[in-house]
Amino acid sequence: MPVNGPRRTTLSAGAAALTLTLSLIALVEPAYAGEAPGNTQGSDTEQSAGSNDTGIYAAAKIQYSGSVTKDGSTGNVTSSDVNWTPPPCWYAPYLGAKAFKEKMSKSIEDAKNTPGMGGTSGAAIGELQRHYEDEYGWTDTPGYKDYNVDKDGEGMFWAGVENPNEPDPLKRGSCSDIPFWVDNGDPPPPQHEEAIKPEMLAALAYQHMTLPDTKVTLAPAATTKVNLPTWAWLDKAVFDEVQATAAINVPGFNIQATTTAKPVALKLEPGTDDAQTYPASGECTINADGSIGEPYAKGKSDETPPCGLKYLRSSGDGTYKLRATITWQISWTGTGGAGGDLPNGTFGNEQAVTVQEIQAVNR
Repeated sequence: MPVNGPRRTTLSAGAAALTLTLSLIALVEPAYAGEAPGNTQGSDTEQSAGSNDTGIYAAAKIQYSGSVTKDGSTGNVTSSDVNWTPPPCWYAPYLGAKAFKEKMSKSIEDAKNTPGMGGTSGAAIGELQRHYEDEYGWTDTPGYKDYNVDKDGEGMFWAGVENPNEPDPLKRGSCSDIPFWVDNGDPPPPQHEEAIKPEMLAALAYQHMTLPDTKVTLAPAATTKVNLPTWAWLDKAVFDEVQATAAINVPGFNIQATTTAKPVALKLEPGTDDAQTYPASGECTINADGSIGEPYAKGKSDETPPCGLKYLRSSGDGTYKLRATITWQISWTGTGGAGGDLPNGTFGNEQAVTVQEIQAVNR
């Protein structure tokens, strides 16, 4: 687990003790995979933190709604920017003071009673205990008196959250700061750059977004002829803007972001080099009414379609895999009037096309 910054290294002079300290933090679940949602397509997911009858608040998980994956997995949108990635981890509200004290103090005692936890390792545990109990702090990181229990209900301890969809374990575990306190209504301390914010929620909504299937209408339909122009189109009713929302709602901290995907172009890939596309680039732009291409009408068989293709060779006993990919322009809006653009996304499907030779008739 990578460690950066004086607020971590000053807990101990030794790497072994630092590793132990971070391992101890893992015992109290600060790097919980709390982002994993059990989503339901097109509906709200009840995942927010709440309070019990004592006023102690539990870990804040992200709520997803809109067009998102059902099981918390990555959606079907491919970013046009290969260098863009959603956040691998972040810091978010974790526990109220009393609940945090209960968890952390128990983990500290368990660690202190573990065989072999003397010397440098024991010192690390002692420093951690002093930090939360006796106001022991360091540069830009003040300590706490009795886990801030006198402020219970007035704020929360924040902790690192792993993005379960991040494949790189080093990146996923890089939000490794020990839990820190944030008063209700206050922003997190500036040194915690990965603290959750609307633009991060927007990126997570993007990551879980599910776009509709892209099956274009063809004329002729599944079977066409060699050298016969095939018209392709998508009605506006078939696809429209898609939205996904991610939100965190806990006492004193409520933020959300909605990511919107708007279709802007259709690309046709015939599935063979023995074909021509219309236009030649294969990129069919969106019309003013939101549709793409033009429906075929009787009497237009010899005309060049504004969006379509022409196969130059028979598919024989098989089929060609026509791939239709829509480019979606993606933007977001969030709490406090924030907003902006995200990289365009793409999603496409394949559909089988049979191409037959035109039969000649001998007289």
